[in-house]
Amino acid sequence: MSTTTVKAFGAEAKDKDLQLMQIERREVMPTDIEIDILYCGVCHSDLHTARNDWGGTKYPSVPGHEIIGRITKVGSAVTKFKVGDLAGVGCLVDSCRECESCKQNLEQYCLNGSTGTYNGKDPFLGGHTFGGYSEKVVVDEAFGLHIPENLDLKAVAPLLCAGVTTWSPLKHWNVKEGSKVAVVGLGGLGHMAIKLAKGLGADVTLFSRSPDKIQDALDLGADAVVISTYENEMNSVKGKFDLIIDTVPYDHDINPYINTLNISGTLVLVGYIGKMDEALFTPPMIMGRRSVAGSVIGGIKETQEMLDFCGEKNILPEIEMINMQNINEAYERMLKSDVRYRFVIDMQSLKN
Repeated sequence: MSTTTVKAFGAEAKDKDLQLMQIERREVMPTDIEIDILYCGVCHSDLHTARNDWGGTKYPSVPGHEIIGRITKVGSAVTKFKVGDLAGVGCLVDSCRECESCKQNLEQYCLNGSTGTYNGKDPFLGGHTFGGYSEKVVVDEAFGLHIPENLDLKAVAPLLCAGVTTWSPLKHWNVKEGSKVAVVGLGGLGHMAIKLAKGLGADVTLFSRSPDKIQDALDLGADAVVISTYENEMNSVKGKFDLIIDTVPYDHDINPYINTLNISGTLVLVGYIGKMDEALFTPPMIMGRRSVAGSVIGGIKETQEMLDFCGEKNILPEIEMINMQNINEAYERMLKSDVRYRFVIDMQSLKN
């Protein structure tokens, strides 16, 4: 298969900084689109993968799964896009398309294993997939996303991960006008959960351990903030929430939040992947038919619906632009939560 060499930024090993490198992209096949990448969001998953925090990273590793750009080539059988269109690529570039999950447009739960935008198995070139910290990307049109033209392109990229990761549970648990939603944690995911839940008409509360987050949350649209370490404030919201979206990315005790769910309410984990040391205390769950659930990103159809909704409501994340050459510094700042609320890379900087 013929290929093109493009510039990228990636890590050669888990203890190495990301640096300039060359990677191969396949030439477009009949159903492919080629995207010239304009912006790429920076996700915690990028950092964890580059540093092999979760194990299984294949090197060299080129992260990036919040990709926005313009189409420069289309295959002969492409029908969804044309050259010059804005397009996005999120966390997935393929799936089996045949299992029960895929038939329900839930490619993220593909029973045969979906293909990640980076660190996935590359069935075309062999080896593994490379992400959006690069000049171009080539994907099947079925995994391309239309970007509403009215949105500020610089800020759209994080919608493709942080946006859909919080949109998917909001839709699955039928959040609508008047729903009572709480969000745990105010970071990249948390601030999008607030904006999207408000866009759907919900009454939104932020749970935070930091009183200094109160004004930020209110500015983002939250109706109230509860400091989770203050017992009187936690008691004041007992039995209140239909849905709690927990965005905290590390091990933490979720038991205090269970009592704030109403009857049949659900707490859904979207931020932390791993073992929780604190055991679940089941009486409040059993006595209130309350649930603890999990959710990961979203399927392509769901992601497109989220983008269209954001276009209609003009909902965008809060971002800080960086150059590609500053990615290692950005990772260190991200570890300290020193970003409001997502970094986005101006990919023009890679071409200079």
